[in-house]
Amino acid sequence: MRSAPVWCVGWLLLLTAACGDEAEPYRWELPLGFPEPAVPEDNPMSAAKVELGQHLFYDTQLSANGTQACASCHLQEHAFTDGRTTAIGSTGESHRRNSMSLANVAYAASLTWANPVLPDLEAQALVPLFGEHPVELGLAGQEELLLQRLSEDARYRPLFTAAFPEEAQPLSMAAIVRALAAFERTLLSGNSPYDRYTYHNELDALSLSAKRGMTLFFSERLECFHCHQGFAFSDSVKTKETVFPEITFHNTNLYNVDGRGGYPAVDVGLREFTGRPEDTGRYRAPTLRNIAVTAPYMHDGSIATLGEVLDHYAAAGRAQAQGAGTSPYQSEFVRGFTLTPQEKEDVLAFLESLTDTQFLTDPRLSDPFGSAP
Repeated sequence: MRSAPVWCVGWLLLLTAACGDEAEPYRWELPLGFPEPAVPEDNPMSAAKVELGQHLFYDTQLSANGTQACASCHLQEHAFTDGRTTAIGSTGESHRRNSMSLANVAYAASLTWANPVLPDLEAQALVPLFGEHPVELGLAGQEELLLQRLSEDARYRPLFTAAFPEEAQPLSMAAIVRALAAFERTLLSGNSPYDRYTYHNELDALSLSAKRGMTLFFSERLECFHCHQGFAFSDSVKTKETVFPEITFHNTNLYNVDGRGGYPAVDVGLREFTGRPEDTGRYRAPTLRNIAVTAPYMHDGSIATLGEVLDHYAAAGRAQAQGAGTSPYQSEFVRGFTLTPQEKEDVLAFLESLTDTQFLTDPRLSDPFGSAP
């Protein structure tokens, strides 16, 4: 298995060493049907920490050249995706992967599309901050520059002090990472028409078409629910009560470039970490919550619409539809199916019912700076 980059190991050690006793316990406002998220013992939640993290998430000072923030690739109106085929970093570098939604990321047992070794949001935050392949925020070697910027910004001293009141030096890289993770854990989406129908007993929250689509979605005929299950509509989930989180990745036969399950060399999925051929083209199943506003789809943004996504699965994979055949690595749940035009419309209506408009506009999750930091 590929080892973690040196810079990542160093910062993980720093985070482990930097203990932070915090303010009063955080009070979760969980949607009905949602369990309490798992939170690392060394980074307990607090309202002050979340407020600090919200500012940092939207602050372009967190990129070396001052052009991007975390929010640049995670826009609230797109359920914290960016609407691009693949992301673009602060230096203008085009990335190879589509930006994943951060909706309910507090429950994710694995983070990013195909990385099995990021244990939590604190560790994941190091990747966009300091990663070089690709460059996202571009802060590798620029830690002191960032700390200087924030120390000279009068808004941040009281925010760091309130978030980390018992730290001799509240403003630190460890504090930045912890605060970002705390804010991201509050990105909870659970007030869609589906939720109001399922958890609030609002029987008219779903149209008849969406109800028919829900029946199809949860049927063995389509198999959707195996990889998109439970309150999170994902199969890699952890909560406060989880002892051993299940981390899963799937090959959906999106590509089969050599007729033997091969993927384009630019991105072979989980195989990059494990080196095992059978992990070729395996990626995490993203949440389907707010899926209607997170186009384009798949790890490389290569499918433009939800209708085309259904066509992909109906054909047992796009590669199959294009004549490349079945991949020896594809998921057992990607077997193909047939839908009538009405049934397809019904499934799409159900997927659209997973849109939580409150989440997309909630000011508690929005840019605290307004138009510009």
